[in-house]
Amino acid sequence: MSTMPAAFLGHGNPMNALEHNRYTEAWSAFAQEAPRPTAVLAVSAHWYVNRSAVTAMATPRTIHDFTGFPQALFDVDYPAPGSPETAARVASALAPVKVELDEGTWGLDHGTWSLLVHLYPNADVPVVQLSIDASLAIEGYFALGRALAPLRDEGVMIIASGNIVHNLSVIDWRAVGRGAPWAERFDEKVHDVMVSDPTELAHMVRDPDYPLAVPTPEHFVPLAYFAGLADASSEAVQTLVSGCELGSLSMTSYAIKS
Repeated sequence: MSTMPAAFLGHGNPMNALEHNRYTEAWSAFAQEAPRPTAVLAVSAHWYVNRSAVTAMATPRTIHDFTGFPQALFDVDYPAPGSPETAARVASALAPVKVELDEGTWGLDHGTWSLLVHLYPNADVPVVQLSIDASLAIEGYFALGRALAPLRDEGVMIIASGNIVHNLSVIDWRAVGRGAPWAERFDEKVHDVMVSDPTELAHMVRDPDYPLAVPTPEHFVPLAYFAGLADASSEAVQTLVSGCELGSLSMTSYAIKS
């Protein structure tokens, strides 16, 4: 079997779960072009805790971890099965890092299901979600991504869900289809790194635009997992879709695929 693709998807506004636009169309096309995976492993910005854990329940719940959105978004249910077997494989792949097998605490948060409703709308592919250990430096996430790479050869699609630029404090609701100059600039600099040498991603934390683009790290570090996957692969990183929205969000998405 060919190596399963992996992706970093900029999930942005939760309303993308309900909308059809150029971003969601790119995500859907990515899944349609890929072989059917045995399972999906998602690394979401919204499970950011002080430990590494992986969902290991047979039926993960749909988590609505947001406020202030229309009822239609709270009504979304994504009843994908879990995969305790895949969860155990994730834990073994990351050894000697201790990974808790979570059998009842978490589930699938909107960083995961807002993407998967477009990738696999029938919710018929098993899904497990890996937490982000907030105690690590960016190099640690890169190493975890490298360690997860063998799962791609076992039929597991790995998706990292976050945003390269994510600053909710300065959102401009009038800036549909564009970012502020600093947001566009940082997004472009990260793009240059990702398509040339993903190992250089860690240097972006010293970029002068980083503090404004990444005021808190949880949405940025999923890209480091993806960069580690890319470094472990001989395949080039491809841009699925690019662009900024509402002034201070990047929706740019990348893939590793044959």
